[in-house]
Amino acid sequence: MSDRTIFDLEQPRTTDMPVIDSHKPGYYYALHRRHGDTYEAGRNGPRSSASGMIVCMEHAGTHIDALCHQAEHLTLCGGIKVADVEKNGGFTRHAIEEVPPIVGPAVLLDVPALLGVDCLEQEYLISLDELKRCCDRQGVEITSGDTVLVRTGNAQRWDDEEAYLAGPGVAAQASEWLADQGVIAVGADTMAWDVIGRFDEEYGCQLPGHLILLARRGVYIIENMDLEAIAAAGHSRFELACLPLKFVGATGSPVRPVAIVNH
Repeated sequence: MSDRTIFDLEQPRTTDMPVIDSHKPGYYYALHRRHGDTYEAGRNGPRSSASGMIVCMEHAGTHIDALCHQAEHLTLCGGIKVADVEKNGGFTRHAIEEVPPIVGPAVLLDVPALLGVDCLEQEYLISLDELKRCCDRQGVEITSGDTVLVRTGNAQRWDDEEAYLAGPGVAAQASEWLADQGVIAVGADTMAWDVIGRFDEEYGCQLPGHLILLARRGVYIIENMDLEAIAAAGHSRFELACLPLKFVGATGSPVRPVAIVNH
């Protein structure tokens, strides 16, 4: 009997999955070579092959953001000027190939469970107090080196693009606090971690969590995760494995994160 359970945290990639306008077309697969194209029993024997072509945007589907994805006054994390590292072939600093494999401890904070609902309302802003209350309720402490995943229940809207894109998000103060705890990455079951379209007066921008985490604090963001099964199983702390592809110069990468629960 296995002494561990593995939870797949990736959403399926299809041509009709939810994608924000600025990241369309999100995914396209073309079966370029079919088995009938190579099958010649008399010449090559019984074997044949098929292969296709994948077209996708970096920030569609379950993916991780590289630090070069966001800038503050045209400056990347660590004071690197965009003009010095932004080239036709991508970024020469803070691109996705610099993101290490994320394999280590993780915490799931289940906000709907805290509030006694199945799914948070659209555009609901999760406060710092609610994340702290999740920690207390679930008996977990966030420590340096953790990855923190926030469940909103929004994955249940995956088949409805309009509803999914209007999903909840995490408040700026909560993003600051998570960075203060020394987390290496955060993730959520939403398109953008933040509430899309919401302007933050304190930070003077939309998507303040992206500004804080990527441009200021060097914390990676994993988006469009499926956290339903692991939340239903009641797990709050586990090992996470999330490996970006080495697309040199890219601002993000598709990922298939998995949670490993040891029994």
